[in-house]
Amino acid sequence: MFGRLKTMLAILIAVTLMSGCALTLPVNATSNPVGSKVGTAKATGYLGVLFFDQDASIQRAAKNGGITRISTVDIKTSNVLGIIITYETTVTGE
Repeated sequence: MFGRLKTMLAILIAVTLMSGCALTLPVNATSNPVGSKVGTAKATGYLGVLFFDQDASIQRAAKNGGITRISTVDIKTSNVLGIIITYETTVTGE
């Protein structure tokens, strides 16, 4: 029985260490009407070092969606034990 408990505890610890955290926050909203276009931009860093070769800026997300008048901006951040950090910017508008 002790061996089974030990195995279950090891599995629980492994699952906890492999899990991550994701958070989406509204960053900005304008008086422009919410349009049908959506643009996203994403960047990922590894080992806690933010040496991104991607562009997750609001400007890049708007350009990717063909948006010239921004309505809302949301940023989603996910983090897996500080090893893999991802930023994703979502822009809506026309």
